[in-house]
Amino acid sequence: MNAKTAPTSTQASIEFRSVTYRINGTGREVLSQFSLAIPPAETLVLLGRSGSGKTTLLKLVNGLLTPTAGQVLVQGRSTFDWDLVRLRRGIGYVIQETGLFPHLSVAENVALVPSLEKWDSERTARRVQELLALVGLEPGEFADRHPRQLSGGQRQRVGIARALAADPPILLMDEPFGALDPVTRAQLQREFHSLARRLGKTIMFVSHDLSEALVLANRIALLKDGRMVSLATPEEFMQLDDPEVRAFASSLVPGRALPNLGCH
Repeated sequence: MNAKTAPTSTQASIEFRSVTYRINGTGREVLSQFSLAIPPAETLVLLGRSGSGKTTLLKLVNGLLTPTAGQVLVQGRSTFDWDLVRLRRGIGYVIQETGLFPHLSVAENVALVPSLEKWDSERTARRVQELLALVGLEPGEFADRHPRQLSGGQRQRVGIARALAADPPILLMDEPFGALDPVTRAQLQREFHSLARRLGKTIMFVSHDLSEALVLANRIALLKDGRMVSLATPEEFMQLDDPEVRAFASSLVPGRALPNLGCH
């Protein structure tokens, strides 16, 4: 098996079947006849320009939006058939600005979903300690801080810890590192790549940055105007002869070494 290829499964973790989405059902078409199956433990990067439909796909997975036509299946069940509360609690969601509650401590933010799931206090406390350590935040130093007392990179780490708190099988990540300075962003990309390999989650990761996609992805789905232009491993992607692929490839900084695509 190629070192970058995710395991296969008879049942996809997430599947889009001929999904079309129009704003308010009848307005502008954002997605058109989109089909894609994502197996367990794959990190799929949705790459594309602003307005290409990337974030819409994430919102269709967790039921924030519903398809105008077609179906979205999560763990083999249509989102139309899921109880939305159960669906969303089984999915970790990380956004660019983290969405932390400012009045809650770091520990309380991370413990939010386990508390809603009525975990006992001892189990919840252990999980918070474990996850803060996992994302590189010493629990004794950071657990009692509030978001305003953290740097941007630290807030993103807390956001990832919170998304993992109830051990969901699926993570949805919407440009989570986009607002960070380049050095912090590169560090978190490397650490998240290592973390994703260890945890074996199914991850949909939205990005407009090809260098980020090359670091993180098992496969890259390139979108344009609501359609999938290409679906390829990072190695394959860089060899494609497609105008949109070439446009993204030209965005790479001249003279900068490409990520080591064989290390995944």
